[in-house]
Amino acid sequence: MDHSVVLSGFGGQGLLFTGQVLARAAIKDDLEVFWIPSYGPEMRGGTASCTVIIGDEPIGSPVVDRFDAAIVMNLPSLRKFGPKVAGGGLVIVNASLVSSQTTARHDLTELRLACTDLAARGGDDQLVTVVALGALVARLGWVTPDSVRAALREMASKKRPEVLEADLAVFEAGLHAGRLGVAA
Repeated sequence: MDHSVVLSGFGGQGLLFTGQVLARAAIKDDLEVFWIPSYGPEMRGGTASCTVIIGDEPIGSPVVDRFDAAIVMNLPSLRKFGPKVAGGGLVIVNASLVSSQTTARHDLTELRLACTDLAARGGDDQLVTVVALGALVARLGWVTPDSVRAALREMASKKRPEVLEADLAVFEAGLHAGRLGVAA
């Protein structure tokens, strides 16, 4: 069975990195995976997104009409991808930047987390998408937390070793918030 998630927000929020972490975690859990980035000409401040498809068998197509989950970091992303989540799906909303708008859908779960605040408490307020990843892993269990930790260690130690501990702390904060299922 395949599972798909879209991560979307402003460029510079770590969306592509976080999608790569999820993809690498899936590989560590012996799953099949696609990671598909999408961003405009202006990486920082422009819109960016990536799709991750995880399966226990070879994935037939990288095309996704309906996502099982979405992580949205800003209002334009909520407006664009909220309607594309399948009924019964999960939408994780960064309530730090999307204060009042909701999906207004009753056929899915909307988890509103103050991702920026949780990331700041974890040690780096730029790691907002790692918070959301923790919540996604806690809620859906597509990959194991240990595989995500290992993927974070691999990827952060190569790119920014000075933030590895913050990455891990922020991931744990997201896991905790996702398990509680409440805005933290």
